[in-house]
Amino acid sequence: MTTIKGVLFDFSGTLLHIEPAERWLRAALTACGTDMADDEIARRAAALERAGALPGGAPPAELPEALAGEWEIRDRDARLHRAVYTGLARQVPLPAPELYDVLYDRHRTADAWQPYPDAAEVLAELHRRGLRIGVLSNIGWDLRPVLRAHGLERYVDTCVLSYEQGLQKPDPRLFAVACRELGLAPSAVLMVGDDRTADGGATALGCAFHPVDPLPADGRPDGLRPVLDLVGRG
Repeated sequence: MTTIKGVLFDFSGTLLHIEPAERWLRAALTACGTDMADDEIARRAAALERAGALPGGAPPAELPEALAGEWEIRDRDARLHRAVYTGLARQVPLPAPELYDVLYDRHRTADAWQPYPDAAEVLAELHRRGLRIGVLSNIGWDLRPVLRAHGLERYVDTCVLSYEQGLQKPDPRLFAVACRELGLAPSAVLMVGDDRTADGGATALGCAFHPVDPLPADGRPDGLRPVLDLVGRG
């Protein structure tokens, strides 16, 4: 069995979790200086969640036909990613038209993301052992500032982002890019992620795969620690 010398981590639902939809909406309302009653905020936030408008949150309960094709490839292009998610949000009436863009911009901030409790510990230990570490994400924006703000970027050797490559998981070509960035053969790389289809696609290239559950951050205190048992001790 090949020794694991590098680990690729998914971002959303793996290293960090997005904030709840109600907090997301409240932050956008505050940013816009727009008032809304508490019960109405709760109703609109629930509707936005059902619409799948919060990136990193639940997928749409029902995908509008007009957005179906774009939804499948949304992570390959930054402008398309914004258009799809603001389009989903616009299914829910909100009191100010600028809120849709403010909501999208909010989810790209560090305040909108909470690291899993063991993320820093696991990344630091892998770094200490001399393993190469990468973040490989299907995403439409630059997550590096979020990692930096939460003190995680210092442990990461490379970030491979779908919108920068024009490819998205589970395309083996994206995993190949990530392995090249780590300077390792796929057989020496472990992919860790919450999506067994997208992240599990790494196995087609010869990488190992370890799944985690995309629970809220406070509901998964030690889901990443098993990774330390799957790799060498350096």
